[in-house]
Amino acid sequence: MLIVRQMQVSSMAVFAYLVGDSDTGEALVIDPAANISGILSTAAKNNLQIKYIVNTHGHVDHISGNKEMKEKTGAPIIIHEGDAFMLGHTPPMLLQMFGAEDSPPADITVKDGDEINVGKVSLKVIHTPGHSPGGMSLYIKGFVFTGDTLFVESVGRTDLNGSSAPQMFRSIKEKLFTLPDDTQVLPGHNYGRTSTSTIGHEKHYNPFLR
Repeated sequence: MLIVRQMQVSSMAVFAYLVGDSDTGEALVIDPAANISGILSTAAKNNLQIKYIVNTHGHVDHISGNKEMKEKTGAPIIIHEGDAFMLGHTPPMLLQMFGAEDSPPADITVKDGDEINVGKVSLKVIHTPGHSPGGMSLYIKGFVFTGDTLFVESVGRTDLNGSSAPQMFRSIKEKLFTLPDDTQVLPGHNYGRTSTSTIGHEKHYNPFLR
């Protein structure tokens, strides 16, 4: 059975997610930005062992817990091939600004249409560039993890190096908005009035996408 746990883990209101299969005890963690001990405690309470570390994109506020998580679990790091170059190459000024550790390099890179499996749970990779070149969302029936592409009634920044507003809006409208309306949107930050949304709600009420 699918297990999904949402955890706010950093001062930047980053959401990390634990996604697992209760039948096999296998799990992955999405964007373990901080509070690694808390994430591991949640995994233990749910009888889950973390098999993969998955980054929705390569920005420092989402990858800063990768090193500690990998040291404590041995799990390989997965990221889209378009953002793999960022891991291990975060500018020192940004690391200092965020009080962060840089990530080890990626162990596995993925592309659009690939699947990441833990037990019987399979997440489909949807390449959603715009906020970053290799930004990706992860879809399983009923849920989509949107990273910094789509927030609750908002969208990701496009004023960063490698960002593109036209590309991001295409990603949302042509890839995310083609998912079923009742799909739960699980964003990369707790920036909205609520911690989750749905594709149908965002189609109708997101002021950036009307």
